[in-house]
Amino acid sequence: TGVAPGNDLRYHPEKVEASRNFANKVWNASRFALMNLSDFEPSSLPSELTLADRWILSRFQWTASEVTRHLERFDLGEAARSLYDFIWSEFCDWYIEISKSRLYGKEGEDSRRRAQDVLYYVLSGTLKLLHPFMPYLTEAIWQHLPAASTTIMLEAWPQPTGLEDARAEEEMDLVMEIV
Repeated sequence: TGVAPGNDLRYHPEKVEASRNFANKVWNASRFALMNLSDFEPSSLPSELTLADRWILSRFQWTASEVTRHLERFDLGEAARSLYDFIWSEFCDWYIEISKSRLYGKEGEDSRRRAQDVLYYVLSGTLKLLHPFMPYLTEAIWQHLPAASTTIMLEAWPQPTGLEDARAEEEMDLVMEIV
């Protein structure tokens, strides 16, 4: 990350530390998700979604499109930056925190199940996007996902599925500004 095509990258211990912190963040977010997916069987996304669910699905869809676009142009640094920003700022810092009360069953079993569906969908898709950059970490996490295939290497790349929701993004941006 942080490299323009054609430029050399100098070794900086701070970049190594930042990458370690990011890997730790991915690992901890995945462990949290796996703890809350222990009794989960993957299914299709539910039709009734909360604002946070619609927002994270829309942001995931945008991120998948951006990562794909950058990789097709061989702009690896920008692809990694887009994915890093999504994982750290949106998925971990916002969605996981917002979904905790639902995952703990404080808003009913149906709400918990919907949160599990969305959490699984976004986590599994994010691991697929992250795999070219961090293959050992993503494979290790993938092996523990419910109903995961033998290896993440054989999974299909995330494709646009019409989950974009500009209104949910605007409303959630307002919520985040207020917070």
